[in-house]
Amino acid sequence: MHEPTDAELMGRTRSGDEDAFARIVERHRDSLVNYLARLTGSREKGEEHAQEAFFRLYRFADRFRKDGRVAPLLFRIAVNGVRSEARRARLWKLLLPFVAPPSAPENPDDPLLREEVHARVHEALGRLPARYREAVVLRDIEEWSYADIAAALGCREGTLKSRIGRGRELLRRELESYWTSARPRKEGNAHG
Repeated sequence: MHEPTDAELMGRTRSGDEDAFARIVERHRDSLVNYLARLTGSREKGEEHAQEAFFRLYRFADRFRKDGRVAPLLFRIAVNGVRSEARRARLWKLLLPFVAPPSAPENPDDPLLREEVHARVHEALGRLPARYREAVVLRDIEEWSYADIAAALGCREGTLKSRIGRGRELLRRELESYWTSARPRKEGNAHG
């Protein structure tokens, strides 16, 4: 009996055959999870990223090229997810000291808090004027040197450092109301 190729299974998936996609998952799950576990240093993280990659592959099955191969695409989707998470973690680590007042919530390892803060910081970054946003993102998230950023943005390093300082200050002000409203309430006030 002929074993269907990944491309054939993806074609069936596009037609709504969930069993075909289940075979794709079964075929690639172990190698993808093992790879991602080694990449992230955590089996649990590897499984999370693999699940997300399969979800994205299924969601965009209609875009799959009939002559394409699933494994390279799946691994690329997963690696992009790992990289995105690493960028978000860097954003948290690098920007928090500049934008959070001493009264900020204390447990940055709480996944829900971290997700909320990432969303707030990304929104605040999006509202910064471009000249400040570009400088802050390249320095604090992408970790470029001042010289490289100055060359890319066509300005002097002194100007660049001023933009970064101003951008961080604007972010801190933008997020100040969030931090003050995010403080935990005292138990006595819980019932009003």
